[in-house]
Parts: sequence; C-alpha cells; structure tokens
Amino acid sequence: MSGSTPGGLGVVELNVGGVAYAASLATLTSQPNSQLHAWFAPGGDGVPKDAKGRHFLDRDGVLFRYVLDFLRDGTLALPECFRERERLRREAERYRLQGLVDLIAEDSRRVPGCITVGYRGSFQFGKDGLADVKFRKLSRILVCGRVSLMRDVFGETLNESRDPDHGLAERYTSRFFLKHSFLEQAFDMLFEQGFKLVGSAGSGTAGSATELKPGVDVEENRWNHYNEFVFVRE
Repeated sequence: MSGSTPGGLGVVELNVGGVAYAASLATLTSQPNSQLHAWFAPGGDGVPKDAKGRHFLDRDGVLFRYVLDFLRDGTLALPECFRERERLRREAERYRLQGLVDLIAEDSRRVPGCITVGYRGSFQFGKDGLADVKFRKLSRILVCGRVSLMRDVFGETLNESRDPDHGLAERYTSRFFLKHSFLEQAFDMLFEQGFKLVGSAGSGTAGSATELKPGVDVEENRWNHYNEFVFVRE
C-alpha cells in the first residue's frame, strides 16, 4: 500500500469527509473484523485517493477522531455535553466496530439525571353514530430537565425553537418540546437510555365556565387534561 512500510508500521494519510488525518497502518487495522481492516490490511479492498494522494473516506470527518481514539487504545472519551452520540453510533456501525458501538451505548447510560415529560390533550369522540369511538389527541409533548441530558436522549426529535439560550448546555429548561406527538415514542427513547418512570400526575384543564374557542367541540372540551411523567436515571 502506498504510504506505508512493511510490517504495518508506516503512516497512512487520510481524507475523511474533507478532514485530514494521519494514522499508522497498525492502528487502522487493529480490529480484524472491521471495515477499516478490510480496506487497509495488506491485500485488502483499498479506498480511492484524493488529488493529494490521501486515502479518501466518504464519512463524517469530525467524528472520525473518536473512531481513531478507539482504534488506538480501545476506549471512548467524549467531551462534556456531546450531542452526537447517535451519529457516532452510526459511524461505528458503518466501520463495523462493535466494540465502539457498545462503548457508546454504555456511555449514554452513564450520566444520571431526571427528565419530566408533560402533555396537554383530550379524548376526541366519534360523531355521526360513532359515539363509542374515541382516541387520544395531543397538542404538544413538553420535556423539562437539563439541556445536555435531553439532547442526548431525544437527539434530532428535540425542538429547541422556543428556548432563547441555545448555546448553554449545562442548564435546565422547561421550554423544549418534541417534534412528534407520539407519547409512546418518547417513553421508548427514555427506556432505551436507561430511564425509569418514578411518578406521574394528571388533572383536568377545562371548567364548565371556560369560554370555548371557535371550532372547539363542547363534548371534547370536557375531556381536556394535562399529564406529567417523571423519569429518573441513577
């Protein structure tokens, strides 16, 4: 292989998604079952080269630094408030690095904390002879807690548009909500990250004297409610 010496001790120059790296051939081939080993081991598949002669990988160049850390010493050390665990997991899977996939999963379950999930909703009833039909109707799922923790758990499904302090991760907020309205999806994401439900509460939100907004069904308005669920990871 160009750029390396016999015995696997040479230096390999890489262009990973536009970011330049250099690593020893021994590092790149340290995981025998990985895609990197298949590419760079003697007699391997190889990869194309860019105009400067560097081996080109069409992957996330910024996240590749953590892939190299794992290849070098078998560990994972992510910075505080790291927000891209899901993307890093996908990169690890693409490189067929199961050990790194396992470390990412372990790291995501390591930070303790509390997240509160709340929603305002109602039970909408069927009409035109279908009075026994009803389904849950949610307007928005709200999440409260430490910003960095909620970003780790909910990832790209988290909507931060109502929050004025986007840059500060080590703080608490009650202004985040989810981009979807599937309560069970939010619960599944919390359970997958090691959270447990420790408490819940609910109450009605509509009184008989409440003035209805135009287009609001009277019967449906009677069944308006607000619920909160508290999840904890120790």
